[in-house]
This record gives sequence, C-alpha cells and structure tokens, in this order.
Amino acid sequence: MISKVFRSINIFLLAFALIAMATSIVAQTPEPTKYQSQEVSEVDGIPVLIKHLPEWESLRKQTTFATNVAGLQPALGDRPVLNMIEFIPGTEAVTAPYPAGKLVIVEFASPQLSSETDTKVKQFLDDSRDSNTAYRRIGNYNAFVFDITDATSAQALLDQVKYEKQTQWLGKNPFVFSAERAFVLTTSDVFFSTALVIVFGMGGAVLVGLFVGYIFFFFRDGKRSKMRTFSDAGGMTRLNLDGYTPEIGADSLLGK
Repeated sequence: MISKVFRSINIFLLAFALIAMATSIVAQTPEPTKYQSQEVSEVDGIPVLIKHLPEWESLRKQTTFATNVAGLQPALGDRPVLNMIEFIPGTEAVTAPYPAGKLVIVEFASPQLSSETDTKVKQFLDDSRDSNTAYRRIGNYNAFVFDITDATSAQALLDQVKYEKQTQWLGKNPFVFSAERAFVLTTSDVFFSTALVIVFGMGGAVLVGLFVGYIFFFFRDGKRSKMRTFSDAGGMTRLNLDGYTPEIGADSLLGK
C-alpha cells in the first residue's frame, strides 16, 4: 500500500515537472514577427527602416513594408522607375502616404549597391522627364516621393529622412590607434626637427662669426703692418703693447 502511494507521488511530481518544462519552453520561444526584415527592433519587433519614416508612429496602419517591387505595388501601383531597383537579399523598402506625396525609402546592404541604383534612377528620371516624382539618395537610402503636390514640400519631406546607422568596433578601433600613433610620430618629428634647426643654427652662427673675425683680424693686421714708423720726440714713454713700435734709441733724440 505504501509503495503504491510513493509511486503515485512520483508520477505526480514527474508530470508536474514535465508541465513546468513545457511552459518554460513556450515562454522562451520568440513570438514570430510578420516582418521579414534584416534589422528588427528588439522592443516591439518593428523593422528599423519603418521607424526612419517621418512621423512613423501616426502612420503605422498606412505603412507598407516590402522586400520586392511586387510588395510595394498594392500601395503605389505600377511605378516603372522602381524596376530600376534590384531587390537582392538584404534590400528592403517601406512606403507611407504624406500630404506632399507617397514617400518610399529603399535601403541597400552596401553603399556600392545604393550608388549603382542612384545612377540608374537618375538616368531614368532624366529620360522620362517625370515631374511628379522627387528623388534623393541619403546614405544607403534611395528615397522617392511619388505624386508630389508641390516640389518644395516634397524636398522638405525628403529632408526629414535621416540615415542614422552607426558602426561600432568590437574592441579598439584600429583607425583611432593609427591616428594616435600618427600624431605621436608627427609631434616627435616636429620637436626633433626644431632641435636640429636650433643646434645647426647656433653652430653655423659660431662658425660664421669665427670666420668673419679671422678675416677682419687678417686684413687689419696686414693694414697695420704697412703703416710707417714714427718716434716720440718729446721723450715720452710709450708702451709697445702691439710689438710694432720700434725701440727709440737715445741717439735719435734731439740734443743728444
């Protein structure tokens, strides 16, 4: 009887543990999002591209997110210029209506793809002379405003689109390190060059001074050596400090 009671308790505990594990697994399973986007907000599951629309919160019900041209057609209709865009994996687009027109933002995974598309779109718009479409490249975004009511308002709407992606290094930024190293090397080179200029300048000044002094003394000495000798007839005593004044004998004096 006791063994049956223990067996029943064990079965109950095992069933309770299985139910708890299943509940935990279900709770940890992430809720699937309706957007197939490369970058989704961790808070509400909304693609970051949608949040870059001007006043996106008030237009959530009118916003269309797509990863191909067909996904944009229900909101925009047939737009031939969109055929210039190659929606390769990683390319996303979002559109919403505004008073100035229907805004479309296409994001590319690399600036090269955005630049290539920019060239194609500008060429197409120039050839078609479409005056109802405003276009601008903003970072990796290629933004359109279709069915514009006013060109100034359309440009003002495009001004509100900001490309705010940031790149962060995992660890030390090698470019910052290179800049610091370049600054240190440049500063040390400047100090070393300044010291060399001062030393060579002072050394050159000393050498030039010695050379000029020697030349001056040489010419002065030659000039004085050619001067005529003379005697002091007054019997005055003369100090022969330079060695050029001859000795005055007693027989040279008057009255001797």
